Amino acid sequence: MAAESESADDDSFESSNPTPIGVKLGSTRTVLRYFENADSDELTTVRTLTCLALYEDAITGEEKALFGEQAAAEYPDRVQYMLRSGLPEDDERAELAGRFFRELLSANGVPSDSAVVYAIPTMDNDAGLENLTEVIESSNIGAHTMRAYPESLCGAIPAMGDGVEAVDDVFISVNMGSTNLEACAYRRGDQLVPFSTGSVTGNDVDRRIVANVEEETQGRVHVDLTTAREYKEEHGNVGNFEPFSDVIQQPGGGSHEYTIEDSVVDALDWYLDAAVNEVANEFLPELANDYMKVYQLSLNNDIAVTGGMACIPGLAEEFERRLCEELDRDVNVVVPDEPDLAAAEGARRIAEKLAGQ
Repeated sequence: MAAESESADDDSFESSNPTPIGVKLGSTRTVLRYFENADSDELTTVRTLTCLALYEDAITGEEKALFGEQAAAEYPDRVQYMLRSGLPEDDERAELAGRFFRELLSANGVPSDSAVVYAIPTMDNDAGLENLTEVIESSNIGAHTMRAYPESLCGAIPAMGDGVEAVDDVFISVNMGSTNLEACAYRRGDQLVPFSTGSVTGNDVDRRIVANVEEETQGRVHVDLTTAREYKEEHGNVGNFEPFSDVIQQPGGGSHEYTIEDSVVDALDWYLDAAVNEVANEFLPELANDYMKVYQLSLNNDIAVTGGMACIPGLAEEFERRLCEELDRDVNVVVPDEPDLAAAEGARRIAEKLAGQ
């Protein structure tokens, strides 16, 4: 999918000074990156849960909306994550996603006179991509320019340099997200053999942590997916994990303290093995079969690893080690400073180029 909207007036196009904005509408979190104004050197990052809760005003009866963390905290019984599969699957979810995005933009005063680049997932889902296009085009930003690029390309840009050098290189990008594991080769910005699977995801890790905690505590403790995700994000560490304790309230009164030793580690171990298997034995053979020279060049270059799972300390390094072992050759993995923000940051840098800055 590629959405574009540019001014037909050449004079206004040249004289305007639009704000370059990078956007990632994620299944779990949405991220925006931009500078407040042309003279500012302070980068603004808007990061929020991609969710919406609708409620009725107690006085007027008017329908109102909350989004993000506030919606999840105040209305856990009705909050909706409309991009759980990575894309809005139907008209209802598309409408909710559009409402969420408009509320987010309004709350943060995001400038409409902007050059906007969206980082979008690589998925074989034409209906979902069409719905996402409607969400994007219904927003009030991107008056100057509006484009969409693959999330794996946008995420690789800050991993590969300080500018947009990745667009002129030959490399492999692996995006470790909540909803999908994506891998793709790029040849000077051209996307080759895009690969995506929903069988190895951050959400799967959360579900395994839930099951592991119940097993580790011999059925005494059952945590929900939100708690499991918090355990993963706050305590997950590959190679240097430290057991931690938590407390639950007992139904009849009192509390029960328990310690987690293996539940998180075992889930991450499964994820690493599964991710390496998908990249080494599914994606790379297809790339070698279709583009042998690109395969050879890209494995000699850095492999960019991005996405929320890459934020877990030690995970990217262990992914590199296991991938080397599986391929029986050396490969080098590079990770941006902020893997979960990388797609929005890369999109912002592309937007700068499009805006002529």
